[in-house]
Amino acid sequence: MMSSSNSDGSCMTAVPSFTVRSMTDGHVSAAPDATPPAPAVPLRDYTDAGELLRALAAPLRIAIVVELDASPRCVHELVDALAAPQPLVSQHLRVLRSAGVVVGERRGREVVYSLADAHVAHIVTDAVSHAREGR
Repeated sequence: MMSSSNSDGSCMTAVPSFTVRSMTDGHVSAAPDATPPAPAVPLRDYTDAGELLRALAAPLRIAIVVELDASPRCVHELVDALAAPQPLVSQHLRVLRSAGVVVGERRGREVVYSLADAHVAHIVTDAVSHAREGR
């Protein structure tokens, strides 16, 4: 806040102006007019986030992420844990791998899949918890 003096020597304090944003149940919510703009987020960041969420948009892919969060697994372990056909699990792993969600490491004749990083596991865990709260 800024202070200045009147011609009579008294002090004045500048007070920011406010705009009424909403009125609910008789309570007024006000915000200062001089709200600084939010930092600009490049559209590419939203595009990338959308691609990630699109890759997670299938229930079986969510289940795969939950399984891989527990520990790295090869395809046959995921097939057994999820009771899903091997071609279907492989197809979903391909989508997750191309989205950068999972990585595969060849060990002999098998490929062991793991999560690329823990961020995705947090997103999925939070989404599953949120869905359970709504029931």
